[in-house]
Amino acid sequence: MWKTREGSMRHALLPLLLLLAACQPQDPDGAAAPPPADAPPALEPVPTVSDFSRPMTARGTEPFWAVRIDGTKAVLLRPDHPEKAFEAPGAQISPGRAVYEMTAQDGTTMRVTLFVSTCSDGMSDLTYPMTAEVELAGEALRGCAAPTDDLPREGG
Repeated sequence: MWKTREGSMRHALLPLLLLLAACQPQDPDGAAAPPPADAPPALEPVPTVSDFSRPMTARGTEPFWAVRIDGTKAVLLRPDHPEKAFEAPGAQISPGRAVYEMTAQDGTTMRVTLFVSTCSDGMSDLTYPMTAEVELAGEALRGCAAPTDDLPREGG
């Protein structure tokens, strides 16, 4: 007896579907079971799109640094260094990130990449909506970022 290709596919998929169904916890009534009491809380989904046209602030610790970006202008702030101004033609924006290629008047270049990804600075309990990476003269700085008006603040 010959099997049709469609019949063979059904026979091949049936064990897989049964296996997947068996892996899903269920209540006796067949509904999905609630998570165990000791399960970590579900994280809210992080959006992959952000309004990068707003002024942004990225900052990090160890070493401390901050970059404020407003339109095509940016300022790098670091202790024991003079404030340094940069200009960029704008950001290269793709889903979930923005990349700024910046240049200072003295020719120094800086690349700032903002990723839409929840971030904690490691020294406080503050949570930011973005992760930041800065490349400056062979140095890599990592930190967190948010629209400047929405920067998280301690105590509120």
